[in-house]
Amino acid sequence: MKHLKDIAAVIRSKNSGPYELTLDVMFTDKELYDRFCKQKIFSKKTIAALYRIPEDNVLSIVEFVPAMAVKATIIRPLSSGALGERDVYGAQQHAPLMDLPLEDWD
Repeated sequence: MKHLKDIAAVIRSKNSGPYELTLDVMFTDKELYDRFCKQKIFSKKTIAALYRIPEDNVLSIVEFVPAMAVKATIIRPLSSGALGERDVYGAQQHAPLMDLPLEDWD
């Protein structure tokens, strides 16, 4: 079985302000990007399950065709810089996406 890390060129996360995180998946192959988008692999349900958050905490999912990218924005569990928060820049929050299984991609 393939995973997201096997088909995406870039998988990253970053702050989208102090209270939100943006998760980015970018492709270099238009066919893979189109297939990924058509299958709606990035859904509120999927992101919520991966990050163990309520679906309401997934604020948006955007397909940005010019960059062959899909972006999801979620509410941060702890605001950037809050006591107990361990990733002030939000740059290490993409790990759950890497092993996202892709069915029927072999």
